[in-house]
Amino acid sequence: MRAAGRWPDDAHRRDPAPGRNPDPGPRPAEPGPRRPRPRLRALPGLRAPPPQARAALGWPSAWIDWPDFLLPRDRDEAVRQIRALHERARSGATAEVACGGGVGRTGTVIACLAVLSGVAPSEAVAWAREHHHPRAVETPGNAAG
Repeated sequence: MRAAGRWPDDAHRRDPAPGRNPDPGPRPAEPGPRRPRPRLRALPGLRAPPPQARAALGWPSAWIDWPDFLLPRDRDEAVRQIRALHERARSGATAEVACGGGVGRTGTVIACLAVLSGVAPSEAVAWAREHHHPRAVETPGNAAG
């Protein structure tokens, strides 16, 4: 709140010269202190939802233990699940892929599905970025999977 045309913390300044506008107007925004960005890391306690929660979905589901920005904890299990998802989609059943952000891990699985469907491995990431999300397969670790 301003008092007498001055900011409260301007009390140390002398009054303006006669004939000058005593109202300094709005102050420019002062940048606050920069806070460091939190480091992203895997959540060690994140596990598959309980069976009753998965059953409530109304369709079969599978969970791959795959920390964000990293590789699946069990590569062989991830390969089995992705191949099973591909077979499910080829049979005409609905197939859904999801992760926390819907970009990195989801894009990686979509790129894998593209390879299983005949897209050249060297073109799979570009295909996923064109057809799913421009940032699909976010990290080199996702691409290495």
